[in-house]
This record gives sequence, C-alpha cells and structure tokens, in this order.
Amino acid sequence: MNPLRRVLAKAAEVSYQSYAERFIYKFDAQQSHAMLIDWLESIEDSPFWLAATTTAHNLLYPKLPTPVGGITLDYPMMLAAGFVKGHGYANESMALQAVKAGQNIIPGWRIVPRLVGPVEFGSFTRYPRIGNTGTVMWRDRRQLSTQNRVGLKNPGAVAAAHFLSERKDQLPKQFGINIAPSPGVDNERESIKQVIEAMGVFIKREVLPTWFTLNLSCPNTEDDPTGAQTESSARNMCGYVMQFLNKNQVDVPLWVKISPRLAPEQYATMLKVFHELGIKAVIATNTLGMPSPEDDTLTAGVGGGLLHKEATTALTLLRNASIEHGYNVDLIGCGGLLNGDSYSSFKNLDVAAVQYWSALIFRGPFAAAIIQSEYKP
Repeated sequence: MNPLRRVLAKAAEVSYQSYAERFIYKFDAQQSHAMLIDWLESIEDSPFWLAATTTAHNLLYPKLPTPVGGITLDYPMMLAAGFVKGHGYANESMALQAVKAGQNIIPGWRIVPRLVGPVEFGSFTRYPRIGNTGTVMWRDRRQLSTQNRVGLKNPGAVAAAHFLSERKDQLPKQFGINIAPSPGVDNERESIKQVIEAMGVFIKREVLPTWFTLNLSCPNTEDDPTGAQTESSARNMCGYVMQFLNKNQVDVPLWVKISPRLAPEQYATMLKVFHELGIKAVIATNTLGMPSPEDDTLTAGVGGGLLHKEATTALTLLRNASIEHGYNVDLIGCGGLLNGDSYSSFKNLDVAAVQYWSALIFRGPFAAAIIQSEYKP
C-alpha cells in the first residue's frame, strides 16, 4: 500500500473511533446494529452516498487481484455473510408482498459493496426466517469479539432472488451468495432439496453471484453445529449441490463454510470430500457456538478476537491434510481478522483470501484497508 493510502487509512480509523465512542458504543450491540441497518436502508438510493462511498473506496482500496476458489477477486478481503442478509419474515407470502410494495428487504445490498468491496450476501434459507427473539447480539470491546444468536433471520431465497433480480443492473461487480440448510429439518433428503431449491431460484432469476457458499454450520440457530459435517452428510449435501450446478451448466464455483473445533480427522475427511467433488474453496471458520452472555442454556456464535485461535487451528489442520494428500481446495480464513498481525497469521497458513465481520464493528467501514495498511509481509 502506498504512503498516501496508509495516511488515509489511519485518518479513517481515527475518525471512526471518535464517531464510535459517541454514537455506537453508547448503545448496546443490538441497538447499534438496528440503527445501522435502518440508516443503510435510508441511503441505499441516495446519489450523494452512492458517489461518496465509491470515491472513498477508490481512495483507500488498491486493486489487489487475488486468485481464489476458481475466481479472481479484485481484493483479498471479503465481508463475511451475516451483515447484508435482509429482514426476517414469518412466511414467504409476507416477504414477497414486501418486495412487491417496493420495500428494501436487503438493506446494504448496494451501498456496502461500494464501500468495502467483495461482500457475501446471506445466509439465505429456502424459506424466510423471522429469527430468534429477545437480545440476540453482544460485543466485547476488551476481546474485540462479537456474539450472536440471530437465528438465520432472512427473507428467504425466493424473495431475495426476486428482489435482487429486479436490480440486476445495480448489483456489484463481485459478490457471493451464502446458502444455509434450514434449521430444524431433520430429514437429510428434504434438507438437500431445500438447499438446491434455494440456490436454484437465484439461478432461475439470473442472479448469478461470483461464488456460492454452502454454509454447513450455523451455531446461532441452536442446531448441532457439527451435524452436517460428517463425511456422509457433507458428501451427500455437497455432492447433490455440485450435481445440480453441473447439470444446469452454472459456471459459478461452490465454496463451503465449516465450523471450528472439529476433530482433526473430520477436517481431513471433509477436505478429501471437497477435493473429490470439485469444491473450489473451504472457509474456516464460522462462529464458535458458546453459551450466550445472558442465558447459558442458549447457544450464541462467537466471532472476532476470541475466534481467531480456533480459526487458525482449523486452518492448520486443513493445510496439513492438503499438503499430505495434495488436495486441490483453496483455504479462506475467517475468524478474528482484526489487524495486520492476525492477517499475517492467516497468510502464513497459505490462506488465499480472508473474510471478516467483527472488524467492521471495531475498526469501522474501512477495516479491510486499515488491516491491509498494517500488514507486513
């Protein structure tokens, strides 16, 4: 990064920290998030903000072509799924009615990619989810960590695809779509069917992302986060999805997102499955399921600083298996990307690209540029 961009990145962080102290940290995590989403929704079509975010991005983010997972990203850092995913609805009819009424059901879909670059939209499930009730978001400033049990709140794949298809000419140049199995569906065949249907509606509507991610672990929904990550379940789910994409000649690579704290043999086995099926990349890891701060009987996913060691441990095991067996699956780091040092720890594990989420909260909208400015190869 050139000296001017380093100065701009530093200025951006100083400005953000001053703003955050006055307008973000004075509210709890859930209130702050709700206000941010409301604000994004209000400015989504503003010519001023569209121009301002594009200009800011061009000033702070140098193009760094990054081959990963069957594509070439313009930049090696992506905003992970979970931020630009949309409102929750009780059923598909309500979600589609909102689209028909011209409501912005996925706040940030236009502004956020202009500001930060590559974004993974979702997770989307086949049917809408209203999400969990009560307090579902927390932050820990001391550990630079976040925790949530949002419960996969989203408008559902059909409404999301409908909404985005009406705005195809305004979609970002590069973006991903994250698809998750529907929680609570115990029948494996039905779960696979719903994942394929969810992916299929985006394809049918010609909303073709740069990549699809299949999210095999969703710890904030109370489901067993490792349940879909056995060899047989992963092979069945991923195999049928790949078969569907190949049959329909969809030229979009498939990535898979997995959990932390799996057994070493489980990581090695799943990487073997991904290699054999032609999965292009594995994202390690999703959040870590732990008791929520307010009720230890409920599970909430931890991200940020407290996840970093778990993510690098998982990546180390995946990397070792890849080297030993020659598996052709790219590694994407996710978990505690907060500064130049954490980026270095990912890069040292032969990680092709990285995703972040908590850094957006603790270091601001230019987090990726700030982290890049701190990185020392």
